[in-house]
Amino acid sequence: MLRAVPAFASAAMRHAQIPVAALLALLVASAQAGQPATPAAMAAYADQLLDEQQLDRDGPGVTVLVARGEQLLYKGARGLASIELGVPLQPDQLMRIGSVTKQFAAAALLRQIDDGKAGLDDALAKFLPDYPNGGRITLRQLLNHTSGVKSYTGLPGYMHNPIRRDLGTAELINEFKDQPADFAPGEKWAYNNSGYVLLGAVVEAISGKSWHQSIDELLLKPAQITSVHFQAGDKLFKGMAQGYTLNGRREVAPAGLLSMTQPHAAGALIANTEGLWRWNQALHGGKLISQAAYQGMTTPEGAARPSRYGFGIGTGSLRGQPMLSHGGGIHGFTSLLSYLPQSQTTVVVLRNSDAPGFAMDLVARKLAAFAIGEPFVERPPVAVPAERLKAAEGLYASDDRQTRTLRLKDGVLHSQRAGGGVLALVPVGEDRFAFPASLTELQLERGADGRVVALRLFNNGENDAERWVRSGELPPELAFITLSAEQQQALVGDYSSPQFAIKVFIDAQGRLQGQAPGQPAFELQASTPRRAHVPQVGAQLDFGAEDGRPASVTLTQGGNKLVMARN
Repeated sequence: MLRAVPAFASAAMRHAQIPVAALLALLVASAQAGQPATPAAMAAYADQLLDEQQLDRDGPGVTVLVARGEQLLYKGARGLASIELGVPLQPDQLMRIGSVTKQFAAAALLRQIDDGKAGLDDALAKFLPDYPNGGRITLRQLLNHTSGVKSYTGLPGYMHNPIRRDLGTAELINEFKDQPADFAPGEKWAYNNSGYVLLGAVVEAISGKSWHQSIDELLLKPAQITSVHFQAGDKLFKGMAQGYTLNGRREVAPAGLLSMTQPHAAGALIANTEGLWRWNQALHGGKLISQAAYQGMTTPEGAARPSRYGFGIGTGSLRGQPMLSHGGGIHGFTSLLSYLPQSQTTVVVLRNSDAPGFAMDLVARKLAAFAIGEPFVERPPVAVPAERLKAAEGLYASDDRQTRTLRLKDGVLHSQRAGGGVLALVPVGEDRFAFPASLTELQLERGADGRVVALRLFNNGENDAERWVRSGELPPELAFITLSAEQQQALVGDYSSPQFAIKVFIDAQGRLQGQAPGQPAFELQASTPRRAHVPQVGAQLDFGAEDGRPASVTLTQGGNKLVMARN
């Protein structure tokens, strides 16, 4: 049975003379009048959110911290640090932070630039003269993912055995330096781990020390941060949690193996919530890099502007306030670090599992909104007549030509964005719907005749909306068939391209499954003997019209096509 058990409670709750549920309601209500949350209210609300996530008390868990400036509002933990030993997670447990590492690496390079040792528009070739096309790639483009360099973590098969090897910086760069570029430098934006390995190599070339020693000396020691580290493979770290994943049968399993030399400056640091809070205070408090460098770090520019990405930090908003954040995902762990400059609010969520099942962004946004006294109000579902829901069915298009379908099924209106999964909408008003496990809402627009002509999408609970115009009637729904054992076997195999790879196999229950590297398996549902679908992610796999074993498979998702050859 899945149920969440609070690991920490406020003193007021432990000594309460009134029912805990009543006290919880009282504390939560106290922060809903536009005033910043008190520690007692914050603790009660954090416990409530974690309860709602239904974390298995005997499985992987999370550590959470919320602070406002120097004031700690909440620090707590749920779940186990070691399932094998039955050791509960503690709030100060160390975990891998994955790509949150990137802002540390970015700040180290910016500090070197502040010291006059490099410039944002210096060519990569100035520091790595042998790197192909290095004369056209700038440090700025490495920082904001516009270099076009091929990301090594996307190379076919690389996230299996190759990721387990110990490699030095030059050896790691050799793994991707001769790969064709994805685009010309500065032309586009694409999240890129190779770019941050190169950035780390530049930091090393300037300092004469390893990238992580440079971070330690330039940033962590001056800020007196002692709980952020490079996870060296020959060193023990007291309080380090075990990491977990899901195996092909969707059971909790040990995290996949990797050498921590490989994430490099793109993702090899470990930290606890306290260390990341102190990092936020130092970085955003102007103690580590110049104001000009910080402005560049937090201001998207050029091809990175539409993606709202600065230098190792993503930009957004929450309740009308600017929000700076970055997430991380690495073998066995996920992380999220957020900061609201206007109120100096930090939210840290660390999880010792890379499996789905915990709405990290949702929890973090709700915690931040509550902390600043602008909580998201939970609205109960309302009943809407079926004929009114039926009128919303159809195809909708956004300004950038993306499409979305609304379909009524079993009395529930469902939304599916092209290339995305099918989501059941929850009516919270006559023409207002909430997405499950999300702050995003959808508002229908009707013409004078009552017909739905458009919808407005409010992402993450914000006031600005995307408008999607009704562009056509509802397309027919796919009908799935059952494949024979022979038809299933014909599709089994490993398929890959330079961009992606997928393994198609038959599980112990006789179901056809597809699995991408580092991801859980999904059941493939066939519409023909040579076409399969993954409705959860809006993907389609075409194995060709010929009989026998296909030579390739074509993946279609979100309007994009990718051909993968059979290995």
